[in-house]
Amino acid sequence: MSEPHDRRAAVTGIGVVAPNGTSTDTFWKATQEGVSVLGRVTREGCEHLPLKVAGEIRAFDPAATIEERFLVQTDRFTHFAMAAADLALEDARLGPADTSEDPYAIGVVTAAGSGGGEFGQRELQRLWGKGSRFVGPYQSIAWFYAASTGQISIRRKFKGPCSVVASDEAGGLDALAHAARAVRRGTDVIVAGSTEAPLAPYSVVCQLGYEELSQVADPSRAYRPFTPAACGFVPAEGGAMLVVEAESAARERGADVRAYVAGHAATFTGASRWAASRQGLAHAIGQALAEAGCAPEEVDVVFADALGVPEADRAEALAIADALGSHGTRVPVTAPKTGTGRGYCAAPVLDTAAAVLAMEHGLVPPTPNVVDVCHDLDLVTGRARVAELRTALVLSRGLMGSNSALVLRHGAAE
Repeated sequence: MSEPHDRRAAVTGIGVVAPNGTSTDTFWKATQEGVSVLGRVTREGCEHLPLKVAGEIRAFDPAATIEERFLVQTDRFTHFAMAAADLALEDARLGPADTSEDPYAIGVVTAAGSGGGEFGQRELQRLWGKGSRFVGPYQSIAWFYAASTGQISIRRKFKGPCSVVASDEAGGLDALAHAARAVRRGTDVIVAGSTEAPLAPYSVVCQLGYEELSQVADPSRAYRPFTPAACGFVPAEGGAMLVVEAESAARERGADVRAYVAGHAATFTGASRWAASRQGLAHAIGQALAEAGCAPEEVDVVFADALGVPEADRAEALAIADALGSHGTRVPVTAPKTGTGRGYCAAPVLDTAAAVLAMEHGLVPPTPNVVDVCHDLDLVTGRARVAELRTALVLSRGLMGSNSALVLRHGAAE
């Protein structure tokens, strides 16, 4: 169902805190150059664990941008979210003067898979090591999946509709879709996205139960989807926040419309049932294209989920072909996350940010560390490819069975 022209959901701001860049500009420079920043896990307490490679953020000082009173009551994943939200709002030219006039016109929606593991572990260690009097009062909220949504809204005094999406890794795309639908229903602005911090010891131990997690020690070989050497994925921290707002509100402020969230759909096919994800993902793609009013041949680039598990990679390649027909083997496909790690709910939001930037620059970023593709895909490897990009398709699947597809249109394409 089409929405009124002035209620189209426009992306006007992007904020990124990622392993390959703690600003949108640095993130895009590294992404378009195909830089891989995967490395040995160095976080304290993780040295003896089987996970050897991850995408760590090594140059991030939360105290430089976030007030002390918020730092002491929040986990690292929320620090990333608050910092990325600040960058996105600045990019959208939404400063304090803009947001104070009608606080109910602005909402927040985030997705999170792991929550605040580092904060929670520290407080539980104090409980068992020193006693309950040494546990801080914020233990009750800092670990919770909703913490980032709550803290962003409190800190920025946003009183519009706020929510948290809990739907596996695909929740990152679902959060953006939720934001777009809120805008179409009447909310002017939604700050949406996802950040994760899954590299604390407790969080890593929890992940070791995933059969899909790579435990290869060589950073250049640990995450190589769509190749004969695919051996799973490596996790990452960080993420991105986007400003999604009604086109009319954006135009009235003189903000740049960078892209439109044109279509979305989600399905569920069950935990680790990768062969079944073929049908589920293909159905999501088809429904997302239908909502966007987009024909399969109009898709100019696909940002793949790229799990790195042979059965899952095969299912994704076949799903793209099922949904896009013969165009599915010709359309450029990319997975820049192979250079940064797969940051759970944050991964598809970073892909969405990269897709918007790719459309703006007319450049498909490459897939780092991947050379010998063994599926019928036009996977962009080695170096970026120049292309006219008006429509991007972003895909995501979760380890527990969620599948999601998001269609973006270039801001100049409408």
